[in-house]
Amino acid sequence: MLYDAATDPAALTPEALREAYEAQLRAVVTDTRAETAAEAASIDVDTAEALAAGPVPDLSVEDAAAVLALDEDRPDAEAIVLELRDHLLMAMTTGVVDVDTIAANVDLGLSGQEVQQALEGRTTMTLEQLAAIQQYLAARNDR
Repeated sequence: MLYDAATDPAALTPEALREAYEAQLRAVVTDTRAETAAEAASIDVDTAEALAAGPVPDLSVEDAAAVLALDEDRPDAEAIVLELRDHLLMAMTTGVVDVDTIAANVDLGLSGQEVQQALEGRTTMTLEQLAAIQQYLAARNDR
């Protein structure tokens, strides 16, 4: 479901966590073939082929969820995104962290307001942003 791609996200770098997300996605794309995955998930074939081969620049959480939803053992894309947001918001609550604190502690060049918009789904969140935010929250909650 993206957030569970790594057993201990706090122990990883954001880059390694993003690679764990992409490994989940790569498995789905490999099982369904890139062309089929692209069509079913409404992403372009080049993106699906790149995902099957390695890192994909700027893949959105929504697109990633659409790919994961192709696995019949997973819920639909909307449920994956909503569960991910719930997971992040619970981590913020547990760690008593606000969006300004996240913005100040992750290297994304986002303001607190932009972090909030990404978490709420009002703007696109990339896997890179998700990895940085999830890793920061996990590390903070592991203290």
